Amino acid sequence: MDNGMDTRRTTRALATEAVHAGRDDLAGLGLHAPPIDLSTTYPSYDSRAEAARIDAFATTGAEPEGPPVYGRLGNPTVARFETALARLEGTEAAVAFASGMAALSAVLLVRASMGLRHVVAVRPLYGCSDHLLTAGLLGSEVTWTDPAGVADALRPDTGLVLVESPANPTLAEIDLRAVAHACGSVPLLVDNTFATPVLQRPVEQGARLVLHSATKYLGGHGDVLAGVVACDEEFAGRLRQVRFATGGVLHPLAGYLLLRGLSTLPVRVRAASANAAELAARLAADPRVARVHYPSIGGAMVAFEVHGDPHEVIAGVRLITPAVSLGSVDSLIQHPASISHRIVDAGDRRDAGVSDRLLRLSVGLEDVEDLWSDLDRALGTPSTRPARSEAMAHG
Repeated sequence: MDNGMDTRRTTRALATEAVHAGRDDLAGLGLHAPPIDLSTTYPSYDSRAEAARIDAFATTGAEPEGPPVYGRLGNPTVARFETALARLEGTEAAVAFASGMAALSAVLLVRASMGLRHVVAVRPLYGCSDHLLTAGLLGSEVTWTDPAGVADALRPDTGLVLVESPANPTLAEIDLRAVAHACGSVPLLVDNTFATPVLQRPVEQGARLVLHSATKYLGGHGDVLAGVVACDEEFAGRLRQVRFATGGVLHPLAGYLLLRGLSTLPVRVRAASANAAELAARLAADPRVARVHYPSIGGAMVAFEVHGDPHEVIAGVRLITPAVSLGSVDSLIQHPASISHRIVDAGDRRDAGVSDRLLRLSVGLEDVEDLWSDLDRALGTPSTRPARSEAMAHG
């Protein structure tokens, strides 16, 4: 969809792109805030021209030039968010979906349509991503391996290598450049939800596809459900065709909220990361905590294993919200083995480092002393104070 914006690469800093990308045409339109286009369909008195545009989309998946056609092909408000996210990730294009899982499903369907149903994946992944692959719900077959085994796991019908770094929920990190090299010609998809382009841009390390659950940091306020894939234009065309056929489209209001969320993404991620680093250090020094996981690249996520009952910690917080999801301006805590990764086989969970005593903390923008006071109270006072088994573990 041609929204009149110049999508050429620029040399602007990330913070500047976050504020201005997807909005470059507004002043010329006499606008300051991006408009929300809620139309599902658009009038055209030239049906021959419409037929030609639809034929062109069916052939390449390229965004139709000129006015919009139908909401399932694309939307101007959503296109603004896609343009902005592509700029931030350093890719040619981005394609938005109704959720992160819809985005991942579209990638798998694109590769399956080419007869490439085999996926090589590294655990841990987000629990539902793991389940989608393991259950073969889209006809895919998965080989699980460690990062060093990626090259040996490839087959002639391998269509995708999938990793998440830092990983959900252990925050394990992967050498993306090394994995990309091992992939050869097979596309590497990196789930960059936890890091965001503020902390890393996987395409600069050899990835072809970058996945986000935009519900998390890109939206940033816990009020929008969305997914997006940043990629080259060729792959984007195929994703648009799948999105059109399956209907996994993003609502325009969600597109607007996401574009607004991107404008504060660098500020939010850096501020929340400072809080997280401080909490990780305090948890690592606390005898009630057995182990702390915090990424070497930083970030706003902390995972920690307790000596006591993790369910008591969940029940004991008052300021921190006990809930699934992450990346909001407020802090959230959850027990992965009970919720986000419950759908993964218990043995597979443990093998991936997701212990039954692991808690995942999404650190928000509250005052760090208030957050620590809440955690300290929720951790309780043990009758004995066991020595820490490990301090800080980086991915």
